[in-house]
Amino acid sequence: MPAQTFTISQLAKEFDLTTRAIRFYEDMGLLSPERAGLQRIYSARDRARLTLTLRAKRLGLSLTEAKDILDMYDSPRDTVPQLERFLGVLGAHRAQLEAQLAELQANLAEVKEHEKKGRETLAKAQKSKARKAGKANGQAEAKA
Repeated sequence: MPAQTFTISQLAKEFDLTTRAIRFYEDMGLLSPERAGLQRIYSARDRARLTLTLRAKRLGLSLTEAKDILDMYDSPRDTVPQLERFLGVLGAHRAQLEAQLAELQANLAEVKEHEKKGRETLAKAQKSKARKAGKANGQAEAKA
């Protein structure tokens, strides 16, 4: 049974990417299609690597990190160092995301505090304005 192959257009459509993006991934060494003249022919392996590359991007990893991890699985070495490297990359990325989250939560708390103070100031100003308007109406009625 012949191995399943894909054209660049098929992969672009399936993954909702531009053909330019796929060629960029190829230039980065993430994909290595065969050539039939000028046409690129992608294997099931290339499709799987593209799937994993996009997953790595969603996780926030750089393309270089994704390539390093994917290349580790292509080598016939022991899986322990590969998994250790993968977990190291993920751990560092998680720590970075947690730091960003903490910073965002601090910023959000500050925004909420300013909103609260702003609403309190607005409420006082509206109350004061209503009192002044009430006094002005009372004085106008007394004159009439």
